[in-house]
Amino acid sequence: MNILLWHVHGSWTTAFVQGKHRYLIPVNQRRDAWGRGRARTFDWPSSAEELPLDQIRDADVAIVQRPEELALVPPGLPVIYVEHNTPKGDVPNTRHPAAGRDDLVIAHVTHFNELFWDTGGTRTTVIEHGVVEPAARWSGELDRLAVVTNEPVRRGRVTGTDLFDRFAAVAPLDVFGMGVAGLAGQRITVHDDPPQREMHEQVARRRAYAHLCRWTSLGLSLIEAMQMGMPVLALATTEAVEAVPPDAGVLSTRVDTLIDAAHWLLDDPDAARRLGDRARQVALTRYGLDRFLADWDRLLEEETCASR
Repeated sequence: MNILLWHVHGSWTTAFVQGKHRYLIPVNQRRDAWGRGRARTFDWPSSAEELPLDQIRDADVAIVQRPEELALVPPGLPVIYVEHNTPKGDVPNTRHPAAGRDDLVIAHVTHFNELFWDTGGTRTTVIEHGVVEPAARWSGELDRLAVVTNEPVRRGRVTGTDLFDRFAAVAPLDVFGMGVAGLAGQRITVHDDPPQREMHEQVARRRAYAHLCRWTSLGLSLIEAMQMGMPVLALATTEAVEAVPPDAGVLSTRVDTLIDAAHWLLDDPDAARRLGDRARQVALTRYGLDRFLADWDRLLEEETCASR
């Protein structure tokens, strides 16, 4: 199957293009948001091919991830809209941009998203995340905390950026991701957009992973940290409460509880290892790549067959 797909979310797309299909990725000279082409900091297979959009003529289905992409899809192609984001605005009454349409299906990445978005009569389904299992394994040798997030300066409270200083007071905090350069400060070290493999190796050396996002579907970096065997500290919001069972990490809406847990894990490496071992087991079972790709194959087959 030939799948038209814009390169939007690097980690999610990296998992998606591991399947058995041919993936047609629009590219332009600027390699901007509408034509990034193949990833440069993630490992993608050769079946992901970059082409100018006007040269993509043999696609069987289009995967769109932003409202603006709908107008760019060639006429007649079946469309699956992947919704990565939690709703904004008047939650839980936020109307989805593809609500009320009978010519596509919305695939949410979490059950939380499906619950909170108002999609009207548009067909919906949920295909939970799957990730390529990181090669790195947790060692926890450094008495430091790790955070992975994108654009924390711009997104502010959404990504819990205002909480970073409180955790950095417990232990030095390493922040990895895109758009983190403006964060450097006392006991906070930034690692701006490192290659994925290098980032995993560095994150795995930190004692614990802190997931401080207030309002996000479910961070793929959280799943990756769990699959590496890291103990996690997370705000008990959105889908995190489903992803992290009590014996795999510490979740709370009370920041002081997470601060106390950070002290505990720093002082007790054996406890950190026990939580991390359970986190790895859970994440491999629920968010494994094989399940993810099988779920997507079923949906792709259903949508392309229905359009014939």
